[in-house]
Amino acid sequence: MEMGDEGQGDDAVWQIGVFDSHCHPTDIMASVNDIADMKARVLTVMATRAEDQEMVEKTAKMYPIDFKLDVSNPNSRYVVPAFGWHPWFSHQMYDDRDQKGRPEAVEHYRSVLVPTPDDDDFLHALPTPRSLSEFLKQTEARLQEFPFALVGEVGLDRGFRLPEGPSATTGDMGNKTGGSEEEYTPGSREGRPLTPYRVDMDHQKIILRAQLELAAKMRRPVSVHGVQAHGHVFDLMQSMWKGHERPSKRERKRRPDAPNAHPQDDAETDKDLPFPPRICMHSYSGPPDALKQFLNPTVPANIYFSFSTAVNFSNASSAKVTSVIKGVPDNRILIESDLHCAGERMDELLEEIVRRVCEIKEWSIQHGAQQLKQNWTKFVFG
Repeated sequence: MEMGDEGQGDDAVWQIGVFDSHCHPTDIMASVNDIADMKARVLTVMATRAEDQEMVEKTAKMYPIDFKLDVSNPNSRYVVPAFGWHPWFSHQMYDDRDQKGRPEAVEHYRSVLVPTPDDDDFLHALPTPRSLSEFLKQTEARLQEFPFALVGEVGLDRGFRLPEGPSATTGDMGNKTGGSEEEYTPGSREGRPLTPYRVDMDHQKIILRAQLELAAKMRRPVSVHGVQAHGHVFDLMQSMWKGHERPSKRERKRRPDAPNAHPQDDAETDKDLPFPPRICMHSYSGPPDALKQFLNPTVPANIYFSFSTAVNFSNASSAKVTSVIKGVPDNRILIESDLHCAGERMDELLEEIVRRVCEIKEWSIQHGAQQLKQNWTKFVFG
């Protein structure tokens, strides 16, 4: 960081603009009214499950972006919606794209949870599983309605375990995040004890791949959750872009006139590619060495990495996070709050992560804010 930069430039940062690349204010729906009074200019708001798809849509209509230049106005607040099905809730979806129809609920859950549950009370308390094909149809319609919308939050999670009982909706949840006293949106897992049951990884991959294919079809960026599963995420994405890799430097030198041999961003311009053009690994928690596979010059999609204080600087080794952030190219780094409640606390977390990234990258605050704005704009709009 430049000499004398500590504590300066606060107003300039907010004038340049702070862009939250991943957050969940609709988990406390009453908090979305506070977005109008926030310092952050744009929130990229994620849907995760059945209960919040419509709420994200409603919030985006409250703070609409009509065209890209909208976000240049420092006096307005905007929401970019993201529609997706989170891996924590992937068991609630069944794949009916083979026209087989709706399975019996208990048998469905026995087939996608590990170890196989033998607690009938627990199984019967789970929600009626939903049709994947119907969800994809609804999500495509929402993406058409919102031309700048993302697909997200989607992904894979090997550490997640299903919670017990019905979702909690008390004001105690707001206290946990330092936010509103209002109730949580139904379906939240927070505050509930965990069972031993996990969602089978193969089933998670089915739900993730279907959504990545939709993002590819619609040419939309994707926000990806990966916990203890970065290798699985990469392998799945690699299988989608197989045969479309960018040529290596050696190949470009050897065959300068070969297809794709020139530095052209085919993922952004080709409408028929089978993978999303831009992918963000949100609150990236993988090791520094794992960056190499995502950033390999032959990868045809543009991969971004976002960081939050809530995840990356909570329990993780600061040395590891510092090494990872240093290893991410300057034009591929994003910041986020990953918070479940809009308002002052979200602004505080965003300013904190901007400062941490600037310190690690040895950027001035003003330069860092401008770089992060440019990165978010490129990730969302292309």
